[in-house]
Amino acid sequence: MPISHHPLIEEFAEYKDAIHDLKMNNSHFRRLANEYEGIDKSIFRAEQGIEVVNDDYLDSIKKERLHLKDLIYSMLRK
Repeated sequence: MPISHHPLIEEFAEYKDAIHDLKMNNSHFRRLANEYEGIDKSIFRAEQGIEVVNDDYLDSIKKERLHLKDLIYSMLRK
């Protein structure tokens, strides 16, 4: 199975305009989105073998990415 990034714009394609608007006008959303994207890149790098991390750490950051995704989705639905 190919490993890929999980950018917000693909995860929530139906909210593309809302993501853009919130990134431009809501500092809290922008911070969450930036944190999500940074964690997503770290996960990708670990899964590609570019960075070496232990399994517990990788599981931990995957859970954090999921938590951020839930928070972001909640904001998008409002």
